[in-house]
Parts: sequence; C-alpha cells; structure tokens
Amino acid sequence: MTTDTRQLKTWLAATARKDSDAFRSLYDATSSKLFGFALRILVKRELAEEVIQESFVSIWNNAAGYQAGLAAPMTWMTTIVRNKAFDALRRLDSAVEIDADNFDKEVMDALESIDPTPIEALQISDESKALARCFAKLESMHRQAIALAFYHDLSHSEVATQLALPIGTVKTWVRRGLERLRLCLTKLEGV
Repeated sequence: MTTDTRQLKTWLAATARKDSDAFRSLYDATSSKLFGFALRILVKRELAEEVIQESFVSIWNNAAGYQAGLAAPMTWMTTIVRNKAFDALRRLDSAVEIDADNFDKEVMDALESIDPTPIEALQISDESKALARCFAKLESMHRQAIALAFYHDLSHSEVATQLALPIGTVKTWVRRGLERLRLCLTKLEGV
C-alpha cells in the first residue's frame, strides 16, 4: 500500500499529539515496507519483528520531533528502523562491524532513492532535490552521522555513542560532510 507523503505527514503530526487512530493508520500504511527493510538487514524474521515493534514505539514517542522540512516521513522512519536494526545486530554480537559502505548500498537505495515517485516529484522543491543529490554523494558514514545529528537532533556526543565512535571522529565527519554538501550545492547553483 502506497500513501502519499502529505498523508504520512498528517498522520505523524497527529501521532505527535498522541492520536492513536492516526498512529494506527501510519502503522498500517508503512509497517509492511519498513518490515521488509528490517528483514533485509537482519535476515531473521523474529528479529525484524522485534525491531519493527521497537521502531514504532520510538516513532510514537518521537513523532513530535519529526521535522518535515528536513526529511520525508518514510526517510525519517526508515532511519529509525535502520538504527534499531543495527542496534539489534550489535546486541547479537558486540564485535560485529557494520560496513555501511557495502551493507547500506543495496538496502538504502531501495528506500532512500533520490528519484521521487510521481506524487513526490510534484511536492519536492528543486532545492530539496539538489540537497538529496548532494547528500547521496557523501560517504555513507558521514551521511549517517549528519542524519543522526540533524534528523534526530542528537548532539555530537550522542551521535558518537550511537555509532560507537570517538567524538572527534564524529565531529570531523559532520564538519567534512557539511562542507562537501555546501560545495556540491554551490556547484549545482552555478549550473
């Protein structure tokens, strides 16, 4: 079932006000796609089910923090599912290293494609498209650090904790990533 972005934003806004009917509609419209995404990461159905449950609890609790100007609803929810799935992998084996460069590519391309659906194409501004193109060019770990900092409004130390990295590394990745975004957007403006 596909639902347009405007409807998802409406349900998220109502969920932020703790409207359980809107939350149910949001769940019904997105859970199967998000479950498929979690299943591709985790492989085991029971793990994916657990991650989806945790993710929707997080969506319920954090809907008020969703900022429509920063991310499409599915991108925001996908990021939550992705982080919960990675957390689950780390819980299973604390030594597991998630190679985002290889691991994310196939999975993330499916759900975070910069190519909008026809409905989204009518809604997305040229600036948003340019930002999405430039964001997609960043190294995956830089994208992840920036997404956690800006989409989830986490501090550098919180991002470092989430990614299990030194804070200096996170600060460098965010700074370099933002600089690359600025340069990319400047080049696109000149075209």
